[in-house]
Parts: sequence; C-alpha cells; structure tokens
Amino acid sequence: MSRFNDRTDDVTAPTAAAGTPATAGRPAASHTPATPGSPTLTAGRAVTGAVDRAVTEAAGPEAGQAAGQTRAEPDAPVASARPRATLAVTSAATALALMTYTAPAVTLVDTAAALHTAPSAQAWLLNGTPLGLAAVLLVAGSLADDHGRRRLFVSGTLALALTTLLGALATTTWQFTLARVAQGAASAALLASSLGLLVHAFPTPRGRLHATGVWGAFVSGGIALSPLLSGALPGWRPVYVLLGAATLLVAAVAPRVLTESRSPRGGRPDLPGAAAFGAATVALIAALTLGRDGWLRAPVGLLLLASVALLALFVLVERRVATPMIDLSLLRDPAFVASSAGGLVTGLAVIGLFSFLPTVLQKALGLSPMDTAWLFLLWSGLSFVVALQARRLAGRVPTRVQLALGFVLHAAGVLTLLGSVDAGSWHRMLPGLVAAGIGSGLLNAALPLLAVESVPAARAAMGSGAQQTLRYVGSCAGVALTIAIATGTGGGLARGTDLAMAVSAGLALVGAAAVLGARRKQPLVSSD
Repeated sequence: MSRFNDRTDDVTAPTAAAGTPATAGRPAASHTPATPGSPTLTAGRAVTGAVDRAVTEAAGPEAGQAAGQTRAEPDAPVASARPRATLAVTSAATALALMTYTAPAVTLVDTAAALHTAPSAQAWLLNGTPLGLAAVLLVAGSLADDHGRRRLFVSGTLALALTTLLGALATTTWQFTLARVAQGAASAALLASSLGLLVHAFPTPRGRLHATGVWGAFVSGGIALSPLLSGALPGWRPVYVLLGAATLLVAAVAPRVLTESRSPRGGRPDLPGAAAFGAATVALIAALTLGRDGWLRAPVGLLLLASVALLALFVLVERRVATPMIDLSLLRDPAFVASSAGGLVTGLAVIGLFSFLPTVLQKALGLSPMDTAWLFLLWSGLSFVVALQARRLAGRVPTRVQLALGFVLHAAGVLTLLGSVDAGSWHRMLPGLVAAGIGSGLLNAALPLLAVESVPAARAAMGSGAQQTLRYVGSCAGVALTIAIATGTGGGLARGTDLAMAVSAGLALVGAAAVLGARRKQPLVSSD
C-alpha cells in the first residue's frame, strides 16, 4: 500500500460520458463504439496506423490483460480502458507535440529573417514553447488526476492544433512567440494527462513498462521527424500548417477511443498555487532568456528576485490548501527526487544544447536546413530506436541506472564533438552523434517510467507534470545558457560552441551522479 495518506483510488467513466464518474457500486455504462465507416475513424486510422503497429509489438499480451482493469476499488466494475488504442493515440499526440516543440530548431535562421528578429531576441523563438510547458505542466497534471485525464488530453490536443495554425500566420516576433507560449501550455495539458491515461490503461507493472517505453520512444520520434519535415517543406509556415492539421485530426479521434479516468481528492482546484507557480516560472525563464544580454542588468535581477519570492509563496500555499498541485511530502522520497533531477538535467544539458546546435552548423558549416536535418537524424533516429527497445532492459538494469547511463553516454558523445565545428567537418561529428543518440534514447525511455514509479498510481499525472515541468524549465535555461556561451565567448562561434559542449557534458555527469545517489527507501505502491 502507499505510504501517502491522501492517496485515492481511480474512478473511471465510460468513453461516451466524458467527465462523469461511474456511480459507486454500479457498473459503468458501456462504451458505444464509433460507426466503422465514419470519416473521423477512417482518417484516424491513417494517422495512427504506424503508431498502432509499434504499440501492438510493445503492448503484447499485457494489453489484453489490461482491458477492463484499473486502479479502482477491487469490486467496482469499470469500462474497458482499450489499452492499445489509448497507447496509439497518446503516442501520436505526444510525437506531434514534440514535432511542434522542435520545429524552429532547423528553421531558426529563416524564421528569424522572415520575422525580422534581432539576434538578442532569437532565444525567445526557441523558448516560447518550453515557457508555456513549464508554467502549466504542474497544474495540468494535478487537474488531470482530479477532474479527468481524457477531458484534459482532448482539450490540450485541440488547443495545440489551433495555436499551431495561428503560429503559421504570425508576422512579428512577438506574435510568433505568444503563439509558441500558447502551444507550450496546450502541450502541457496533453503531455501531463498522457501518462495518467497510460497508467490507467496498463495497471500491471509489466504493462506500464511497455507502455511508457513506447511513449518515450515517440518523444524521440517526434524530435527525429520534425527536422526532416521542416527541411523538406518550402518555408517554415507550411510546417506549422501541416502539424496543426495533423494534431486537429488526432483531437477528433481521441474522444472516440479514450476512456475517462480520474482520482478525485475533493475540494476546489488550487488556483492560488497555480497562479503563484506559473508567475514564478515565467519570471525565471524571462530572466534566463534576458540574461544573455547581461546578467547584471536591473531587469534580470528583479525577475530573479520575483521568481524566488513567488516560489516561496507557492510553497506556503501548497502547505495550506486541501488539494495541493504537488504533494510536498514527495520531496522527501529519493525516487521522486531522482525523477525530478533527471528531468531538470535532461532539459539543461541535452535539450538546451541540441536545440541550438543545428543553427550553429548552418552558420559555421554552411549546411542547408535539409542537410542539417539528415545529419541530426542520426542522433534523433537512434534515440527513437533505443527508446523503443529499452524495455528489454527491464529486470536487468534498474531505471535510475539506465538514466545515469544515458547521461554518461550523452557526455561522452558531446565531448567527442569537440573541435568538429572549428575543423569545418560534419564527418567528425558522426561518432559523437551516435553515442549521444543512444544516450538520449535511454533517457527518453527511463524518464516516463521513473515518473510513474516515483508516485502512487492515483497521482501519475502529477508525477509526470512535476518531472516534465523541471525538464522544460531546464531546457529554457539550457537554451539561454548555450546561446550565451556559444555567441558571447571571445574567439568566435566555433570556440564558443566547444565551451558550450563541455558545459553540457559536465552537467550530464553531475546529473548521472545525482540520479545514482538517490536511492528509494521503500516502495510507494504495492505490487499489482
């Protein structure tokens, strides 16, 4: 049993009645399937077909065992969770969210030119989405657990589609940045609720291992496909049109195949906590982004002070409210600390560097966006394959050891890249990209599993939201830090990039040590 006193059991509702919990002690109404010939389902099969094939292999017999099971009270009949369909839809939506997130990485030069973005403001083009993600992920995870995971997932997916289409229409830097922030907030709702839906659909440890492995692989898959799409299309605006349309299609399919679930704690939403944390995150990320123009400037200092004060207010609020966004007692659990540290360092060391490195190669080596995309496919493609196969490590390698190994391989790969920009040779980058890609795959497979392992099953979306919040706070800081070091160091872009790589490697090694140093004292959840 969980050692948390506030743990509640999942309450499920049939798909046809989203947001309405099943009546206690009475079977939930059966789900009415969509008409086989409906246009929505026909289009949906086209979108999720490739995902479903990966899901079928990963889920295996666990999917059949998971159907109809949940974390609800043992005697309470529940609606079928449709595990394979749940995994297919959440994986497809997650891949699209990551494709939208990474879209500017290859097209930054062209986007900045089209929007007349000054060099000092280019970090905002990259940091808009992670800002929205970091500000909303924690509250999204809490809301998903309390008020309905399917409801929040569908709302987030629809909002991501619309804001992505709006981004294609932007004509100024601030219009585009605001659209990116909104995309991040929508992605937060989608990503935080995804793992909660998967924990409900796959109640056994083995099933969750497979499901989180596939989900993590599609994080890597989205990162891998986005540069290719961005480089293949004529201009950056069609990229957002296509991504928005595909996401809109997934939003239309999701209500038909997902089963609603929630773990209500009672009480009102923690709006004061959400406001305090969101404002603190925005202040921190704004300070980190503005800091590249001078860390001693008054606006940067004031924003940092405001962030600290707002975080203190957030902690005070969380201690007093009945239904906090984050259970502060989790901070005393080594597994949760390891999960959070893993997310933070992944953003800081991995995402931060590889978000800006494509721009460096285009400027220093003269590569085209498409050439850059193919080169980085070696890194992101290997990450996808390794994340998909990492479930085979289950029972052989503990999750935190897998996470530490991912950080070590990233550090080794990045150190191998040193000198390649100055030499003007992309060939010298290949071994480093291979090692870093394998490391990234291990990270993307281990992080979601550790997120759900480190909290009670009823709070899975909260655990996911906390980890991913720190991941994207770290990515904002990492992007700002990488740009500041690469462009602000005397000796030119090549020397600055080498220094940024060395810092990334050092941070990854610190992350590996922190993860290995955190040891769980006792299990959080009883064996299924």
